[in-house]
Amino acid sequence: MNPWMAAYEGSLAADALAMPVHWYYDRAALCRDYGTVDHFMAPKNPHPGSILWRSSYQPVSGRGDILREQAQYWGQRDVHYHQFLKAGENTLNFKLATELFTLVKETGGYDADAWLDRYIARMLEPGWHRDTYVEEYHRAFFTRYAQGKAPRKCGISDEHIGGLATVPALVAALEGTPREELRRIVKEHVGLTHAHANVLRAADVLVRLLWAVAEGGPLRDAIRREGGDWISGTKAESWRDESDGNVVGTRYSSACYIAEAMPAALYLTWKYHDDFEAGITANTMVGGDNCHRGAVTGSLLGAACGVPESFTIRWRNL
Repeated sequence: MNPWMAAYEGSLAADALAMPVHWYYDRAALCRDYGTVDHFMAPKNPHPGSILWRSSYQPVSGRGDILREQAQYWGQRDVHYHQFLKAGENTLNFKLATELFTLVKETGGYDADAWLDRYIARMLEPGWHRDTYVEEYHRAFFTRYAQGKAPRKCGISDEHIGGLATVPALVAALEGTPREELRRIVKEHVGLTHAHANVLRAADVLVRLLWAVAEGGPLRDAIRREGGDWISGTKAESWRDESDGNVVGTRYSSACYIAEAMPAALYLTWKYHDDFEAGITANTMVGGDNCHRGAVTGSLLGAACGVPESFTIRWRNL
């Protein structure tokens, strides 16, 4: 399999696998409700750790109404963030990744303004997505957009790993682009919504890692060379006999903030460098923001190992 496409498909598969247990921070509850999540499952209500009961979003006008029929569930307890998705379906940020991939392929290149137009159109299109939860960066973007700001001025300094969700798709769509130009484009793209230095730095590291693996380099060597400011190979190797839940949960938070989420994702990638299925299952089972960590773990393991048909056939046919 083409490693660039395998990286993209790997990110989608990792997200879809994690979707039903996304943002489970109580691992006992995760195991009680779903068992071992090593195949695609549908989400269930109730979600005992859901924070929708304390979340709110009031659109300034119709130009910012990205919740529509889902708004009724905000403020309620135990509502699953992805309650209406099917087994194997992708969450909103990865659905946007697929939209970006399609746009770049259709037009033959990346144009930030064209992407912003497509992003706005899809987010405001009734029924285009069925996710109940939309991340903070979407809400902030559309609040500013509804206030009349130009799309390039609507992004925020968001520091969540969700900012990496579209990177594997963009890299795959731009296969053949020179390395330094690819790095520039990815930085521009991610900065449209996540203008945070650490997220931009993480996006650049992901591009460099994917490039190294696509050129045929061993994944662990790539992490040693390109990922050192997030996690060192020596440190990862010293933890390999610890439980995944101790490394991602105690040494690193399983939450969404990039300072912890990026090294957590790279650790799981290091540990499972030669086993795609084991790696994305481990990422799923440690909970927290497992969907968005999947942009890193799924893409790198996909590029290095390939993506089994069993993990792609479902979402290809949704």
